[in-house]
Amino acid sequence: MAQRRWTLLVVPEGSTEAPRSFAVSGRTLRAMSTVGTVVGLIALLGLGAAISAYATPSGRAARADSQQMGRELADLRAKLAVLQDTIRAIGVRDERVRTLAGLPAVDSAVREAGIGGPGIPQLESDPVYRSNPTLGKLAFGARTDLDGLIRRANILSASFAEVTDTLARNVQRLASTPSIMPTAGWLSSHFSTHRFHPILHISRPHEGIDVSAPMGAPVVAPAAGIVVLVTRQNGYGLVMELDHGNGIVTKYAHLSRINVKQGQRVTRGQLVANVGNSGLSTGPHLHYEIHVDGRVVDPLTYVLPGAIPD
Repeated sequence: MAQRRWTLLVVPEGSTEAPRSFAVSGRTLRAMSTVGTVVGLIALLGLGAAISAYATPSGRAARADSQQMGRELADLRAKLAVLQDTIRAIGVRDERVRTLAGLPAVDSAVREAGIGGPGIPQLESDPVYRSNPTLGKLAFGARTDLDGLIRRANILSASFAEVTDTLARNVQRLASTPSIMPTAGWLSSHFSTHRFHPILHISRPHEGIDVSAPMGAPVVAPAAGIVVLVTRQNGYGLVMELDHGNGIVTKYAHLSRINVKQGQRVTRGQLVANVGNSGLSTGPHLHYEIHVDGRVVDPLTYVLPGAIPD
């Protein structure tokens, strides 16, 4: 039986070319139809697989995980932004404390802790960004924010350490500064370069102040220090000296009793002696001197205003 043949007539549209005809056997036509069917099935299978990645439970789960991660990263960046504001507020307080401590301000640009150079991570080179731009951008931003916060926190920490050390030194210096009167009483004689001595009846410098007080009245250390002298001196009677550091030495004269020993450490307000009338004296009183780097100064310049007797 002769094979059946098919003739395909191709007519060019809008052309003056003559129509072309192709003769195709039934077997060839069936083979072409089979190949087309197979190719179509392959294309449909590929499309189906792509759709199933989102339509199947596992695909939906992956997409849900990705969306959840995106929400968590966005929430993290929002919290980091709040933390940035907190660190800036702490920085403002740090500047105030630095001012009180007598320290220079930290430049605002330094506090921002910026970085630069070829080694800085770039978003485009981030592997997460290349695989998922949305998640990658959020993750990269969160890492960048966190790194910046760590750098600013380190600068704050260094500033706090400097302030703490400075304040500790200031507290120690203040504790060693003779800022209170060593005894309660009445100021009977001021510091002077020329004073008429009540016993010797001559004009001579008065290198301290005299505070009249009852016999045996307590004499306290006006600041922390070390007892460096316990002795009797001509004219001064029973004498004691305290070394407060920083070149400051205080002297107490005409005492009736000394309650500490040489080399002993004392604190502000500690009882160290008692008012007396020893040496050249017209009555019970305390003669009090302050020496700074070996030079006598007016003790009242060190005493707090509220502690100066009328």
